[in-house]
Amino acid sequence: MEEFDFLVIGSGSGLDVANVAANQGQSVAVVEKGPLGGTCLNRGCIPSKLLLYHADVLETIERAGEFHIDARVEDVGFADIVREVNEEVEADAESIRQGLRSSSQHSLFEGEGRFVDDHTVEVVDGEDDGARLRAETILIAAGSRPSIPAIDGIDEVGHLTSTEALQLETPPDHLVIVGGGYIAAELGHFFGTFGSDVTIIGRRPNLLPEADDEVAESFTERYAERFTVHTGHMATAVSESNGTVSVEAQPYEYGDDGGIVDEEAGVTVTGDELLIAAGRVSNADTLNLDATAVETDERGFVETDEYLRTAADGVWALGDIVGEYLLKHNANHEARTVARNVFGSDLEAIDYSAMPFAVFASPEVAGVGASESELQAEGRDYATNTYRYEETARGDAMKAEGFVKVLIDLDGEILGCHIIGPDASTLVQEVVVAMTAGSGTVQDIRESIHIHPALPEVVQRAFSGQFTRGGHDH
Repeated sequence: MEEFDFLVIGSGSGLDVANVAANQGQSVAVVEKGPLGGTCLNRGCIPSKLLLYHADVLETIERAGEFHIDARVEDVGFADIVREVNEEVEADAESIRQGLRSSSQHSLFEGEGRFVDDHTVEVVDGEDDGARLRAETILIAAGSRPSIPAIDGIDEVGHLTSTEALQLETPPDHLVIVGGGYIAAELGHFFGTFGSDVTIIGRRPNLLPEADDEVAESFTERYAERFTVHTGHMATAVSESNGTVSVEAQPYEYGDDGGIVDEEAGVTVTGDELLIAAGRVSNADTLNLDATAVETDERGFVETDEYLRTAADGVWALGDIVGEYLLKHNANHEARTVARNVFGSDLEAIDYSAMPFAVFASPEVAGVGASESELQAEGRDYATNTYRYEETARGDAMKAEGFVKVLIDLDGEILGCHIIGPDASTLVQEVVVAMTAGSGTVQDIRESIHIHPALPEVVQRAFSGQFTRGGHDH
């Protein structure tokens, strides 16, 4: 058995904490079963956003006629695009691997980590199969994987998850997507822009159900103009015949008491490829946590306290496997908190109060803070204002559709901001900064000088306009 000061299972954001340990002179073990770099680099945000930018460029060219510019796309090297992106990702992952292999401060163990007890991990099914490692401090950062819902026939039908979809070198003629979240939205945009007919089946009333209702409704309307969208439907059965996949879906009412509304009123959709984009599940079930004091919640995610400690002394967790926000920037945020708490003198609670998200679809969506429905459910008083892109000079020049929606309390504290439209992921950032590093009030946005006529004016005007009061009846 080899002994270390610090051990991390997973090589995504957990590596940030491992590097802090190494810089403090500790011996560090890294256990990773797949390509180095974690989900984001290899199967998530990096390859998907590299691919999506190609779709954005193509979409821009196709819109040129709106600006009286005659532009034509004569050829698209789709396979070249996909290969180039995947080669770049593979090179980055290999670079991390070689860096760890050559490091005098890190020891890389390739294989799946499984706990023997609270502080002992065995490596299985990999290059270092059979290795047993013991460490005083262990960080669980083993991520998540695509969820496959219990659809009748799914085990007998060939289907894609986001992992395989990012490697397709030919766009499907007709792609059927089961799921209505950000993965469905982004991959629908990617393949749809490159010529696939796209059908999306989602259980919720709108796509992007985690977004503010007004944004989600607008997004769904825009997507229904581009694709075939069956929201409020649950996929119940799939079958395959002669290269054609058929999906049956019934009307579905989402909620605690919800379910299939009418089995006779369903729809059947067909395509040549089926993509399952129904969320993600924790990898905690691969770690043999029953051998430890580490606990998981009813969804299978590792439970931690506000400092990201598990129930086992000296064992910490972060990232997707914790299940708070399945976002890379959240995992990085958690890594900084774990590093401070493991190696600092005082414990500091994780702060999720201004965790932003973005969906790199078309239209783009981003948000931070509470949604209006959440404030209503909490019975809170609030005020809201909305400002449209096209009412700014830059938005008008871009022929942009979309809006910025602001939610504040009655003293002017920012409660949330939700954006649909071009560069939403960039525009929301000044609100995140105001909520975390500023006073957290509308004054941070209102009193900042905004370049005219740049697009951020749409944010400034949303925070400076006439607010409408919501919440309790008075």
